[in-house]
Amino acid sequence: MAHPVATNEDGNGEVGGITQFASEENMQRSPSTYKVGCPPRKKFIKEFVDGLMETFFPDDPLRPYKDQSRSKKFMLGLQFLFPIFDWARYYNLSKFKGDVIAGLTIASLCIPQDIGYAKLANLDPQYGLYSSFVPPLIYALMGSSRDIAIGPVAVVSLLLGSLLQNEIDPLNNKEEYLRLAFTATFFAGVTQVLLGFLRLGFLIDFLSHAAIVGFMAGAAITIALQQLKGFLGLVKFTKRTDIISVMKSVFDPFPSGWNWPTIAIGVVFLVLLLIAKHMGKKNKKLFWLPAITPLISVVLATFIVYITHADKSGVQIVKHINKGINPASFKKIYFSGQLLGKGVKIGIIAGMIALTEAVAIGRTFAAMKDYQVDGNKEMVALGTMNVVGSMTSCYVATGSFSRSAVNYMAGCRTPVSNLVMSIVVFFTLLLITPLFKYTPNAILSSIIISAVIGLIDYEAAFLIFKVDKFDFIACMGAFLGVVFASVEMGLLVAILLQVTRPRTAILGNLPGTKIYRNIEQYPDGIQVPGVLVVRVDSAIYFTNSNYVKERILRWLADEDEKHKTKHLPRIEFLIVEMSPVTDIDTSGIHALEELYKSLQKREVQLALANPGPVVMEKLHASEFMEKIGHDSVFLTVGEAVMKCAPKTTEDA
Repeated sequence: MAHPVATNEDGNGEVGGITQFASEENMQRSPSTYKVGCPPRKKFIKEFVDGLMETFFPDDPLRPYKDQSRSKKFMLGLQFLFPIFDWARYYNLSKFKGDVIAGLTIASLCIPQDIGYAKLANLDPQYGLYSSFVPPLIYALMGSSRDIAIGPVAVVSLLLGSLLQNEIDPLNNKEEYLRLAFTATFFAGVTQVLLGFLRLGFLIDFLSHAAIVGFMAGAAITIALQQLKGFLGLVKFTKRTDIISVMKSVFDPFPSGWNWPTIAIGVVFLVLLLIAKHMGKKNKKLFWLPAITPLISVVLATFIVYITHADKSGVQIVKHINKGINPASFKKIYFSGQLLGKGVKIGIIAGMIALTEAVAIGRTFAAMKDYQVDGNKEMVALGTMNVVGSMTSCYVATGSFSRSAVNYMAGCRTPVSNLVMSIVVFFTLLLITPLFKYTPNAILSSIIISAVIGLIDYEAAFLIFKVDKFDFIACMGAFLGVVFASVEMGLLVAILLQVTRPRTAILGNLPGTKIYRNIEQYPDGIQVPGVLVVRVDSAIYFTNSNYVKERILRWLADEDEKHKTKHLPRIEFLIVEMSPVTDIDTSGIHALEELYKSLQKREVQLALANPGPVVMEKLHASEFMEKIGHDSVFLTVGEAVMKCAPKTTEDA
């Protein structure tokens, strides 16, 4: 079968990916003499090995290894798998100064946050600190982002705590709850490693930007509402996260259940934290102020409670944080039994959300500093650190928006800032955790409330509303699902409401040309009688294949009705313009087969225009081409129309 030759503006052609000068003979050939070719299919083993090499290595993996000694090849391999062996060669004192300052700054922010976030996950405070010790060490060795600050985050902590307590009571079955948390963390890490290893990172894109904006805002409000227990000094509080249940818990004991000394501490320090945050935002030189204020607030609040004995007046305090570094927890992970399945399910959900947050942060700061972040390496690095973390008493860790922003503004140069933070947390665990005994829960609640306010992105929501109303519906659906139901329900709504709805368009011929364009964008476009030309502007996967089929059939029914009304010939040919369809899976092929069967019943002939090489390969492999006939595939829409309705096009 002849390869198609695409001629560019300079009169050059391209065959099999090789640009050629178009000969006079080729220039004179009509498009109808060309056939849409199918590229040779790769063997599965070669395709798998190529994908595996691309995961860890550059596009041309063998080039750096040519003419190199074994030791050199080994070092190059280490540098690809562990980026620290690459950038460490160029490390200097100037970079170290920047990393130390950044590391100390994010450490002052992470210590009080970690204690509070552990409570969100219904875990003892030390587990939050554990999770900012081991995971950052692993990430510094394997991660490719210079700016991400690793540790527990509010959204994942709340999600994990919510899902875990649905299975086990964290108060009455504390040990089993802890074991399930480690199990979920282990499988969250396994999920992340597999996504990177098998190049399945596209799965995290099922949460669109709009859905993430809504989900994050809803989670921020839910987290803030959960902090009302510590902020108001409430003893009894609902385990549910929806706003109605929380408000009942807040106002049912009012005012007798509220502790006014606790409220005074919470209000004063929340105002202090918000003022510091505002000042840091207004003046970039004061970036350190909102970073250091939480730790200063903890120290002051703890000192006030200690000297006033406010704990005897009902002010709830942390009481005890285990001293010492992470104990091993490998034997506590469930690898069998009834709770294994629950741990896997929770781990997959938490791992995906954690990965989405980390990848978004990595991409953002990489763009700001103009360097590349390898997405697959990031997934493997994040997954590995969580697998190791689950064996060392950590729960799910990921990149933190607030700490990464502080890390960036503090002048971090490499992942060494994570190492510095980890060392500070190490000495905190080893030496000073007993000093947090009198820390009031109210100050931790204030720190978390001030931190999550930044997750509510009003400007992004307004822009989504202005640009795409359907996207805004997905955004609000995720937001309302989290606030009025639960975190997991909001996540489900976010996915369901933004399941891909690819754009489809009816194409018409621009008079005097062979060009076919969207008739809504080009009102002068003329539809050819008896022919319907539809363009699908997306890859066709299981998430949208049924929609594509039904949308095309609705177009066909609507156009048939219009033709009857105007006494025009009925539609006999359906041409699907497939150049924007970059890929198709088995569900997509099945949808095309069902479309073809429906068209046969209506006595409408199906034709495909310009399917890409990947699509052609899969259509051949599935034997769909044999069903519709090879003569039903054309190089261009114009050629397809000429073949399907030659008399009409000649008259035109």
